[in-house]
Parts: sequence; C-alpha cells; structure tokens
Amino acid sequence: MSYPAYPEYKDSGVEWLAEVPAHWGLKKFRYLFQESGEKIEDEVVGEMLSVSGYRGIEVKKYEDENKKRTDSELSGYRIVRPSQLVVNTMWLNYAGLGVSNYEGHVSPAYRSYWINSHLNKRFIHHLMRSESYVKGYTKYLTGIRPNSLQMSRDDLMSFPVLIPSRYEQDAIASFLDHETARIDALVDEQQRLVELLKEKRQAVISHAVTKGLDPDVPMKDSGVEWLGEVPVHWEVSRLKHVTNQIIDCPHETPVYDPDGDFLVIRTADLEHGVLDPRLMYRLNVEQYRVRTRRSVLGCGDIVYGREGERWGHAALVPESGIYCLGQRMMQFIPSHVMCSEFLMWQLNSNNVYRQGSVDVVGATSPHVNVSTIKNYFIVVPARSEQSIIAQFLNEESTAFDELIHSANSTVELLYERRSALISAAVTGKIDVRGWQPPEDSIIQEVSQQEAV
Repeated sequence: MSYPAYPEYKDSGVEWLAEVPAHWGLKKFRYLFQESGEKIEDEVVGEMLSVSGYRGIEVKKYEDENKKRTDSELSGYRIVRPSQLVVNTMWLNYAGLGVSNYEGHVSPAYRSYWINSHLNKRFIHHLMRSESYVKGYTKYLTGIRPNSLQMSRDDLMSFPVLIPSRYEQDAIASFLDHETARIDALVDEQQRLVELLKEKRQAVISHAVTKGLDPDVPMKDSGVEWLGEVPVHWEVSRLKHVTNQIIDCPHETPVYDPDGDFLVIRTADLEHGVLDPRLMYRLNVEQYRVRTRRSVLGCGDIVYGREGERWGHAALVPESGIYCLGQRMMQFIPSHVMCSEFLMWQLNSNNVYRQGSVDVVGATSPHVNVSTIKNYFIVVPARSEQSIIAQFLNEESTAFDELIHSANSTVELLYERRSALISAAVTGKIDVRGWQPPEDSIIQEVSQQEAV
C-alpha cells in the first residue's frame, strides 16, 4: 500500500533529517524531556528492565536465576516509571531507547526522562527509535570500542526532536501501532514456521537413522532405551568402536588473524549438518599448526559441538587442510564400517542428543563430557544401506533448508518494511492523517473492549 506525501515541505536544517513537512516544528531534547533522578535506596521498585533494539523496553529475562542481583546490589539503580523515555546512551546506534510500559529499574548506565505532557508518548517512542534517528545519533557517538560508543549528555540535550501537531502525533502513533502490530504478527508466524520446519527436519532425521527407509522391515529391540526398536539386521555399537579417532580440541584460545588462510570451526559455525564458513574466524599458519597438532581435519571428517547453545550439532568437513577445531569442538574420523554422512546425520538425531543430555553439565554454557560422547550408542546398518539413507537425508535436509531460508528471508523483508514505514511516518515522508484502521480491526477492538 502506498501513502500520499504532505503538500509542502521545508529544509529541516538537520542534515540527517533533510526535508520535513512545512508546518512541523523542531525543538531541542532539553525542552521536551526532564531527567528523573529517582534511584533505588531502601526498597526495590519493580522488575529489572532492559532495552531491545527491536521491541524497546522490556522485562529482563535471565537464563540463570543465580545471575539476578540481590536487593543490596541494586542500590543506586535508576527507577523507571511507566511512560518515561528510557535511554542507554551506549547503545543508541542499536536503537537502545524507548518509552517504557513498565515500572521497574535499570542499570545506572541508563537514564530515564519524563516526557512533556503535550506529546503523544507512542509517537515519541516510534520517533526516537526510528532508523532516521538512529542514523542521527551515530554522528554524535564517541569512544574506542564499537560496542560501547556513547553519546554525551550535552549532545543528547541539544538533539533535535520533530514536533508535528498533537492531532498528527496521535494519527501517526495510531497508524504505526496498528501497522507494526500487523507486521509483528506476520514475523511471529514466519518464525513459528521456521521452528516447525526444524522440528520436522529433526523428526525425519531421527526416524531415518534409527528405523531406516523401508516401513515393512522386521524390527527388533535394540536394548537401548532411547533407540527403541531398530531393523532386525542392524547392529548396535558405540561411537568409540565405529571411529578410528576421536579428538578433542586444544583448550587454549587461538590468536586470530583476519587475513589468515585457515578457518576455525566454532559451534556458531555449524547447525545440524550445515557448516557455514562465511563468518568463521581465521588463523595464520603458525596458529593453524598449533590447533592441528593432535590431528589435521580432513575431507569427510565429522566436527561436533560439545558445549554451548549448539552442543550436539555435527557437520562434515568439506575440504582438507584449511579447517581446524575451535573451542568446544571435537573431531571424529569414521572407521571403514561407517559412511561418514550417515554417522554425521545420526549424531544430529534426537536419539543421540538424548544420550548426551543426561550428562549435560552447566546451565549457562552446557557441555557434555568427552567420555560420555565416546560411549554414545550408534546403530550400524550395512554400508550400502547407510549410503542410501545418507543420500535421502541430504535431499530432505536441502529441501527443508530451502523452506527455512525462504521463511527467514521473509522475516528480513518484514523487518525492513517495518523500519522503513516507521521512519517515513515519523519524519513526515508520508501523510497518514487520513488513515483509518481496517473495519475488521475496529470490530476486533470493540469486541476486546466488550470482553473487558
């Protein structure tokens, strides 16, 4: 859908804003926002809050409850009230600010501001987080490290804020709340599709490597609880008996070289049968020799993550002599009884994952002991059958990956659409004064109000 432009524009006098509607005003931040000096003293107020570049201010979620600060440690933390603008001046290049819907507290690195009562809070939320404004903030950021560039208090106080009429603020806020909610619903739908596709892919892998491809084959009890029944002619062994070598990575952190010729495989670089070299770290020849002193990674070897969020993921090495193990990684060299691809897919199955999960140690960085991994139960069909199953899974996985890639691409396009729409509306590149929510949205809102 296209939207009209305003009938007349003027030069804003601000390079990164360019032209704005002729009747809109500009005021410095200091005249519209008043910093709150409230800090926690004796009593903790609300939950710990944080800022998301996509969602704005939200309640902070802890993977490990032990990382929550005690009441005494929260002394001096800044108090946030609903409808205040909360700003992390070290994350403004990542849209590290927003109007809070919550009462709570934030790190002393944040600041909270009361917003002028004549301003629509939702308009301010969208304006201050827009792509146009983020580009404006970056011109004032200073510092040494890219992830901690900061905007000074003086620069923030002098920062220009666009002011349409209150009627237009209300119209823009309503338009963006509706449209961003609609886009967010589409994003959620695509992300759920991705998760369902991943679950389906895992189910296909797990079934193929433990039951085979013939639905009529006679079955027998494997004697292993998490394997269940397997084809009667298959054998059950352990990983250490179907590999020539199992090599753990060197445990010292390498010195990386962005211009190096050798690639380091980390857990972040693989996902269930897929090895992605695009973001791999690099090493020079000296560091590569240190990392491969136990064994050189050869084509057809299997790399396996044994720690972190992606423990249990395995992939094949596509080429000899240019890859080496990063931290948390292991190398398996299959014996003659195993087809490398079949063993790799089996290591990616839920059945093997369950074997490792009973021995997982650590909450924030889970890992599995090498001794447990060496003793994984592995099924062993005939080599010819392994090859057939591996080829089937290669084709199925490729099909699933294409569907997942398509869904992820749709999400990226929706993100871009959302960002562009917000910037266009809050800077007056489009005129939404005549916009009305679709009739079905009005009916839905009335029904929700009646239910309340």
